[in-house]
Amino acid sequence: MALYTPNAIWSEAAKIAVGLSSSISRNFFAPRDRLKDKVAIITGSTSGIGRAIAELFGEEGAKVVVSASGRRPKPGQEVVKGIKDKGGEAVWCKADVREKKDIKHLISFTKDHFGGLDILVNNAYGGKHGSILDLPEDQWDEMFDTSLKSIYFSCKYALPDMIKAKKGSIINIASMLGMSGYVGTVNYCAVKAAVINLSRQLAVEFGRQGIRVNAISPGRIVTEWKQEYLDKNPFAVRRQNSYYPLGRPGTLRELAYAALFIASDEASFITGHNLVVDGGITAEISDSTAPVVEAGIRKELAEQGIDWPEYDEKGTVFPGREDKNVEDY
Repeated sequence: MALYTPNAIWSEAAKIAVGLSSSISRNFFAPRDRLKDKVAIITGSTSGIGRAIAELFGEEGAKVVVSASGRRPKPGQEVVKGIKDKGGEAVWCKADVREKKDIKHLISFTKDHFGGLDILVNNAYGGKHGSILDLPEDQWDEMFDTSLKSIYFSCKYALPDMIKAKKGSIINIASMLGMSGYVGTVNYCAVKAAVINLSRQLAVEFGRQGIRVNAISPGRIVTEWKQEYLDKNPFAVRRQNSYYPLGRPGTLRELAYAALFIASDEASFITGHNLVVDGGITAEISDSTAPVVEAGIRKELAEQGIDWPEYDEKGTVFPGREDKNVEDY
């Protein structure tokens, strides 16, 4: 089993994401107007997965509505500018997905500005997570309001116009943790599981009206803030990343291409599906690779004079890891 150094992981991922590994990948990743003239809303699109999706949709000809709560309007405006600089169409619309009135405004703003709505990507996520034993009720509610009730609102107010048009694609960003358990993330696992099954239910109910509804469940995706953390703590998450059959986490661009496919007419017969984009980690039994991975990394670290990082007293995180969110899942 190949063991990648941190630099090698990101180098390999970058090659795949930008399509430099072969002429085939270069041709595949070239913009092809796969969403030409389609109108798309992406919530939570000022950074991370949402931003990557918005930027790629813009490159592929979509008219993009970049949206987030507005706590940081400048990044949203930067995303819009970046799309326009590449010849695309985009506008910024502030909307707190927890507020019904904001979602109503987002939908009406989109129709007024672009004349309709073809694609809705529910990506917004927020809230702290924890164990059921110590998680406060308000943090449970915040997670569900931001990550699930927001989808209820957006679909409720987007679907009527899609039904009239007899077409539409809704994509809900879930997580591989919506299909399994993970220590200390009770509300996150629960809400993402709900997102997956909500997507199935909506697909069944509105398929005959021409609406497709799918979920995407990412594995570990290296977002901007996660990259900063890895640069400072390359071995703190080394063992976990090495459990992936592909030997590395995913890139934002790779996840965005999955969303592009599901949103496009190329996926016209796909609905009610949960597309897992996780480097194969949910396909394996982790215990089967743990001894081999651990032995290999211990040997490599020893050769570099680096002590093996052990778990903390709770057995859930590595020492020095200060982030308590799982926004990269």
